[in-house]
Amino acid sequence: MKINFIGGGNMARAIICGLTNKGFDPSLISVLELDIEKRLALATEFGVSASDNLTFTEEADVIILAVKPQQLKEVCHGLVSALKSQLVVSIAAGIRSADLAHWLGDYQAIIRVMPNTPSQIQAGASALYALPKVSGYQRDQAEQILAAVGKTLWLEDEKQMDAVTAISGSGPAYVFYFIEALQDAGIKLGLSPDAAKMLATQTFLGASMLAAQSAEDVKTLRAQVTSKGGTTEQGILAFESADTRRIVYDAAKAAAEKSVLLGDLLGQ
Repeated sequence: MKINFIGGGNMARAIICGLTNKGFDPSLISVLELDIEKRLALATEFGVSASDNLTFTEEADVIILAVKPQQLKEVCHGLVSALKSQLVVSIAAGIRSADLAHWLGDYQAIIRVMPNTPSQIQAGASALYALPKVSGYQRDQAEQILAAVGKTLWLEDEKQMDAVTAISGSGPAYVFYFIEALQDAGIKLGLSPDAAKMLATQTFLGASMLAAQSAEDVKTLRAQVTSKGGTTEQGILAFESADTRRIVYDAAKAAAEKSVLLGDLLGQ
């Protein structure tokens, strides 16, 4: 499977890192990247081929569109003449499959993916949506690529991608925000910055691993920590009095609505 990346930014780099760590042959990976420093870094670190032109795409089995959403329309127009039977995978936020197909000359072998930044350490979550004419073999190709950087989830309704964007796409920033707040609280309560950072980050890491691996649901796990009349209960009561669940929902809803708006603005 020959893979060509259009764009060599952070997410492309994460996927390339995941693939090569899994033993994928780097000689089968090519990257189009206009920034010379990024090209040299990718070629040096991973042994992939990096170029500043589109000529290599005709030989690809899979073309991964890893540019900014605002650049995607122009990139797609430049690809039309090179498309034969390649699978096109887009990781651009907000851009809908119908618009991609239109920009690519009514091309239908398209899979849209929403990965997230923990893919950089092969701990990502990627949701995938395939147009109806994508073959089972091509779905397997996309699955193989994205599974190299974390867990995958197939969507049957593309409209769910906006919710995915709000939860797992934007979600790491919410987690970082909460870690930052918990770390600041620790400092204000008398801990050193280093101690507060270690305790906050390790607590999130451990709790997330426990939630992922436990047979219990997260509500039960929370209850197990929250003893009646204890310290944790007081903290939870503070969250409840601030209506934290509503705040989290409002944040996710705002992100999802922005995803819809981006699709509308950047579409046809």
